[in-house]
Amino acid sequence: MVKHIVLWNFAEGLSSEEKAEAALKMETLLVPIKNLVPGAVEIQVIQNQLLSSNREIALISTFETVEALETYQKHPAHVEAGNYVRSVTCDRACIDFEFEAESYS
Repeated sequence: MVKHIVLWNFAEGLSSEEKAEAALKMETLLVPIKNLVPGAVEIQVIQNQLLSSNREIALISTFETVEALETYQKHPAHVEAGNYVRSVTCDRACIDFEFEAESYS
């Protein structure tokens, strides 16, 4: 299994309302891709709710294999979503790692 985690801040100048709208649109664009990519297990978009965080929004996704992650990254729906995400975010950070499903909680 592969975990793909991406973190961003929203672009400077967005109001709280605009951030909420952007988060909802990101979720609307990204989550359905799970049904389009073989090997996609889970895709979540989470907006920060705690002051202890230093990023405002996260994409947390799980794939069966590295190849499934690569297919997701090249999928036209992901490319389209990425164009929107880049227009409303900054300070991207990403980590991808493999794990055994039984040992991950």
